[in-house]
Amino acid sequence: MSLPIVFRRLTGSCRTAIACARRGLIVAALCLSTAPAAFAAAAPVTPVAPATVDASAPSAASFVTTSTGLVRMPDGRLLAPEFARIQSRGELVVAVLGVDQPPFFEERDGHLVGLDIDLAKEIASKLGVKVRFNRDAKTFDGVVDLLAHGQADIAVSKLSRTLPRAQEISFSTPYLSLKHALLLNRVKFAELAHGRPLPEVIRSYNGTLGVVADSSYAQYAQMYFPNAQIHAYPTWDGVLKALNAGEVTAAYRDEFEVKHVLKSDPTASLRLRVVTLQDLEDTLAIGVNVSEPTLLSFINQFLASRTTRYDVKTVLQATDH
Repeated sequence: MSLPIVFRRLTGSCRTAIACARRGLIVAALCLSTAPAAFAAAAPVTPVAPATVDASAPSAASFVTTSTGLVRMPDGRLLAPEFARIQSRGELVVAVLGVDQPPFFEERDGHLVGLDIDLAKEIASKLGVKVRFNRDAKTFDGVVDLLAHGQADIAVSKLSRTLPRAQEISFSTPYLSLKHALLLNRVKFAELAHGRPLPEVIRSYNGTLGVVADSSYAQYAQMYFPNAQIHAYPTWDGVLKALNAGEVTAAYRDEFEVKHVLKSDPTASLRLRVVTLQDLEDTLAIGVNVSEPTLLSFINQFLASRTTRYDVKTVLQATDH
C-alpha cells in the first residue's frame, strides 16, 4: 500500500473519530439542557450578601436563595432579597432631609412628625418592622445620594421626581401633585414689567429668580426660565429674605410653599404676590434603590391601597396642627 493511500485512510479515520466526538458532545449538551427541574434544584444555593445599609444587622450568611432568587427565611417564608434584608435587620431605614420641612417632616418635642413620617411608619408597619430615619442629608439631592449609596432602604422626603434623579434611583407613583408657583416682590416686579401684562412677563421672564440650592426647583428654573438670573440659597427662608429685601424679584417653588407664606403672614400679601403656573406640575414620590424592583412594586401597591390622599388643601390644613 502506497504512502498516499495510507495517509488518506488515516485521515478518513481521524475525521470519523472527530465527528463521533462532536456528536457525543452535542448529545451530552442536549442531555444537560433537558435535565429535569429536580437536577437544577439540587445545585448549590447562593448565600445572601448583606447590603451596605445592613452593617449592623444580624448576619444573613445562613440564608439561601431558591432557583427563582427568593430567600428562604428561618421560619420557612420565601421573600425577595430586599425584604429578607429588611426583615433580618428588623427595621426599615428611611432617608429624610436633615432640614425640617413642615408639615412633611419636622422635629417636635424630641420626636420626628409629619405627613411623610406617617407614610414611612405605615410602610414599616405593613412590613412588620420598626422604622429608623437617616437625616444625614442636608439637601434634597443629598437625600437621593443617601439612597443611591445604600445608606437607606427608601427615601420619603418631599422628594420631587426629576429626570436627573431618575438616573440614580427609582421613583414610586406620586403620592402628591403640586403646581409650580412664583412668589413675586410687587415693587420689583412692577419695575421689571414696565406696564406689560403679567402673562407676557412670565413667559419671557428675564429677571432675578431665587431658588433653594440642590433642589428640584433649581433644576426646573434652568429648564423653564432659561433667561432668568438664577440665585440659589441654602434654605427656603434664605430665598424669602432675599425676596423681601429686593435682592431677587421672584421666588420659585411649589404652590404649597408659596401659598403657605401668605397663610402664615396675612400682611405679606401687601408686598408679595402669588402666581400659580397651572401648566407645570411637581410630583412628589417615594425613592427606592434601582436594584430593588420588588420593593418598588410593594410601595406602589401600598400607595394605591391607601385611603388617605394628599392634595394642596390637605397639606395646607396640616400646617394648622
